[in-house]
Amino acid sequence: MRDLLRLLLLTLTLVLGACNLSNVPPTPTPTPPPLPTARFLFPDNESIVVEGTALDIDILASDDQGSGIVRVELLADDQVVKEGTPDGGQAVSPFRVQMNWLAQGVGRHTLTAIAYRADSTPSDPTTILVNIIPLDEATEEVIAQP
Repeated sequence: MRDLLRLLLLTLTLVLGACNLSNVPPTPTPTPPPLPTARFLFPDNESIVVEGTALDIDILASDDQGSGIVRVELLADDQVVKEGTPDGGQAVSPFRVQMNWLAQGVGRHTLTAIAYRADSTPSDPTTILVNIIPLDEATEEVIAQP
């Protein structure tokens, strides 16, 4: 009889412990808004540029669900070379910025754009590759084309 009573108490404890009688829905986990974005409109990835040329760069940054864009950085080979801000210093979205970079150093280089919100939240970096060729190679390519 005692064993039966113990088994009954154990079963009752397990059943009551497994019950969730709360009618309160769980609190949703807050999720931050998506990160801002930056993308190159110009030049195209893998563009060929003649050394010593001022390369025009066009970047579009947006922050659809945040506070807007206050700054866009342009990096060449992981070094900040230019920075663009909206007129008046106010956060805007979308924000289009045009800047240039002097193509130096024959070979392959990375150009990276990063957009920032007012609270300094950065976008994921967007990177393209540019191939810088010497002037004499560029002249040979132009002459070889019909």
